[in-house]
Amino acid sequence: MRLVPRLIAHVNRGMTGIEIHPAARIGEGLFIDHGMGVVIGETAEIGDDVMLYQGVTLGGSSRLHEKRHPTLRDGVVVGAHAQLIGAIEVGEGARVGAGSVVVSSVPPYSTVVGVPGRAVGVRYPDQPVARLPDPEADDIQRLELRIAELELRLASFEQLERAGLVASRSSARPEER
Repeated sequence: MRLVPRLIAHVNRGMTGIEIHPAARIGEGLFIDHGMGVVIGETAEIGDDVMLYQGVTLGGSSRLHEKRHPTLRDGVVVGAHAQLIGAIEVGEGARVGAGSVVVSSVPPYSTVVGVPGRAVGVRYPDQPVARLPDPEADDIQRLELRIAELELRLASFEQLERAGLVASRSSARPEER
């Protein structure tokens, strides 16, 4: 009965742009969002409530008839055009960023990004979400703190000026204003 599943898979690929090998093991609640270009290999295993975005590949690393495709545990989210290659395991609740190339296993609840994919954060369901590095947000926060500090200094100076303890700006020479 190999011909019928292969035929169904081939027809479905032509209709949807999604290629799922008939031998792949898929749990309940798999959601493929904008599925064009998604490829799920022969020995891939997908847990429950997994989300795959467009262009994701769960690819093999050899032609041998052994486990050679990724295993995705429950609750995994894989971003657009991410490539997961080989007999790796992506732990429960992990997130893989768009465009990442993952060639080694991913711990549960980790966020993996880049080429090659590397963990940049960990979140646990019972703890607040771990923040990804954001140098621009860090710079903005430093600037906001500096502005607050300067506003305090200015307010202190204005109090001294009103008390007559420092020369007022209006009494300064015009070229110093």
